[in-house]
Amino acid sequence: MKKTLLICFLVIGFCLNAQNYTEKDFKQTVSQVNNAKTENDFDNAFQKLSRYTSTKPTEKWEAYYYAAVAMYMKAELQLKKTPSQDVSEINALARKYGKAAYSDNKQNNAEADILLGLIALQRSQISGTDAKKDLEAASQFIAKAEPNAQNNPRLAILKAKFQERSGNKGNAEKQFQNALKAFENKNASTGSATWGRILIPSMN
Repeated sequence: MKKTLLICFLVIGFCLNAQNYTEKDFKQTVSQVNNAKTENDFDNAFQKLSRYTSTKPTEKWEAYYYAAVAMYMKAELQLKKTPSQDVSEINALARKYGKAAYSDNKQNNAEADILLGLIALQRSQISGTDAKKDLEAASQFIAKAEPNAQNNPRLAILKAKFQERSGNKGNAEKQFQNALKAFENKNASTGSATWGRILIPSMN
């Protein structure tokens, strides 16, 4: 009986250590996304995060969320280099994972709303898509995120990019400045997400 109990404790201990290691590795991968600057950085992070969507024991929405971020940011970098480049497949992948993050998280998640809004704006730039529909979707995501995302730098970026797409460069610049201030305020960003700073023109 004692031997059986000892074996059970050893198995439980091993499982707990494995889970802790997994969570530690996940947090390191999230850090890679938050600090990534190249397409390869985002590709590498996405490969890890896409596996976490099936292996992460709790809060799986985070794995979906950051996987979507990685693909969205990769597409943004490609568009920056070549604005006419077709990033429809990358955008679709970001949208797929973004929607999964949204549906997997039962709580009101402003970060997911903001991300889906950014993905919709990005899609509106792709040739052959319904730009008007995507702009309307982005507007709806802004309205949904606002009550729960005060001083969130990514919400300010979403608003800035929306203003840019609407031809309001002056308002866009103000929102980018708001985003920069929010990033500089350590208490401004909600949750653990810190990505998006490189989307501000002055930071490029």
